[in-house]
Amino acid sequence: MLLNLEHINWIREGKFILKDISWEINDGQHWVLYGLNGAGKSTILDIINAYTAPSSGNFEILDMKQGKKGYSADSIRKQIGYVSSSLFKKMRQEDNAFTTIISGAYASIGVYEDPSEETKDKAKEIADTLGITPYINRRFSTLSQGEQTRVLIGRALMSEPRLLILDEPTNGLDFVAREDLLERIEEIGKDVNGPTMIYVTHHLEEVLPVFKHILLLNNGKVFESGKIHDIVNSENMSRLFNMNVNVTFNNERPILSKM
Repeated sequence: MLLNLEHINWIREGKFILKDISWEINDGQHWVLYGLNGAGKSTILDIINAYTAPSSGNFEILDMKQGKKGYSADSIRKQIGYVSSSLFKKMRQEDNAFTTIISGAYASIGVYEDPSEETKDKAKEIADTLGITPYINRRFSTLSQGEQTRVLIGRALMSEPRLLILDEPTNGLDFVAREDLLERIEEIGKDVNGPTMIYVTHHLEEVLPVFKHILLLNNGKVFESGKIHDIVNSENMSRLFNMNVNVTFNNERPILSKM
């Protein structure tokens, strides 16, 4: 089992931010974490990445159980590729895309040693898969937001993580850039040797066919959890939003509209 959260609570100043969260992910299962702003998605990610500890409940990830021998935040993070908007400004803006990707092999911001030819070849292969090759030598600061996102995904893949978390990666992208990025993410998900993925979003139309499971989060609680075609329907989404909405599927992707 890759992730097992059991009755997780996270309390701050006497208020439940997360309440009774249970979530189980097996290796090879690609999940969507879906919820509106303020639903608690970021707090769940902080717990999974070992940036914070739950107030109560049991937490096990990547064969490591909180409080047990062998558990450490560093050992967890080394096996997780995490791409979020917070990374953009942390990157060395003067480094080119190639160097930024390579830095993922060392879990560092920047590269401070000569990478091996094997490391370089691996970075080139990842860049080609993600469509980065045409701008591989450009400085990170000169890239568009969509190009930077691809580079950060490439950086995350360099360490061959067991889990890849994509936290709202299409924010700020136009339709063409969004769809091109989603196509690349779909390819990562189809790779049988690739990482398990968690895709975080509050836009239902971004849910790709490669993602078979979804956790709906509402006000810090699990609203529904399971297979997308069982969970994502007009009835459940109407209850989630507290308004009448219609859900249809187009090319295996859910489309949400107000009734």
